[in-house]
Amino acid sequence: MTTAETYHVPVLLKESVDGLDIQPDGVYVDVTFGGGGHSREILSRLGPEGHLYSFDQDADAEKNIVDDDRFTFVRSNFRYVKQWMRFYDVDHIDGLLGDLGVSSHHFDDAQRGFSFRYDAPLDMRMNKRAGLTAADVVNGYSEEQLADILRLYGELKNARQVAAVLVKARQQQTIDTTGRLLAVAEPLLSRDRGRKGGPAAASREKKEVAKLFQALRIEVNHEMDALRQMLDGACQLLRPGGRLSVITYHSLEDRMVKNIMRAGNVEGRLEQDFFGQAVAPLRPIGNKVVVPSDEEQEQNPRSRSAKLRIAERV
Repeated sequence: MTTAETYHVPVLLKESVDGLDIQPDGVYVDVTFGGGGHSREILSRLGPEGHLYSFDQDADAEKNIVDDDRFTFVRSNFRYVKQWMRFYDVDHIDGLLGDLGVSSHHFDDAQRGFSFRYDAPLDMRMNKRAGLTAADVVNGYSEEQLADILRLYGELKNARQVAAVLVKARQQQTIDTTGRLLAVAEPLLSRDRGRKGGPAAASREKKEVAKLFQALRIEVNHEMDALRQMLDGACQLLRPGGRLSVITYHSLEDRMVKNIMRAGNVEGRLEQDFFGQAVAPLRPIGNKVVVPSDEEQEQNPRSRSAKLRIAERV
């Protein structure tokens, strides 16, 4: 495997790039460069007059930069896509692709703290140069703040109880590693509540732990706010006929993408013109979301929760 392939295996590669309906001389944006898999596929379909701008805030992704005159790497959070396009004197683009969530590289790098498979510093920052870590959140937020993010971003039903346990435990010892976090929270996340044990119970417990880590990661990286800004920027940047192709992995981000494609805003608020006709800047392509094939899900477990939505600027 190449360095890029080791860094991250692209999900729904052909389907997501097909969804952009690449024009050889078009201008495109990949807001989640990562290992560069999607970017390389876009470049393979561009002609000499086309151009691709790819975003990533993680310094590790720079190791995968493509050596191509038609390519520009932007080391930044994708929330600033509109501002950066203005910086490069780009008024409109022909397509934008986003593969949201966490890359394989982040989960596999034990020292980043994204995975509960390793005992590592409780970090979870996509951008290692700035911002609060997950340890800062767990040890510094109030019990009410912790409960809110666990409920909103992790969708944990017992968010308040988990928050209370975390606050009590941190008074005795700082929760600064993934192992310490699991030791404190896992007893609450593994309650069977009268169900039978065995593999099914273990799977349920793993999902609950994953929700806890997801909630902290989203908070640390301000993922929902960044996604909102990026999607709003995409709507403004896309020229008529331009395509938006986005892969999501959990219900919160998928709901926002679905709403922007249906109504033109992440809240899903439908606006009407003087005659009562629905007004929206985008038109969804296809009636159903695209999901990975059984073969892809088998080869790349990360793809199992993936959903691809595509829309066109009207």
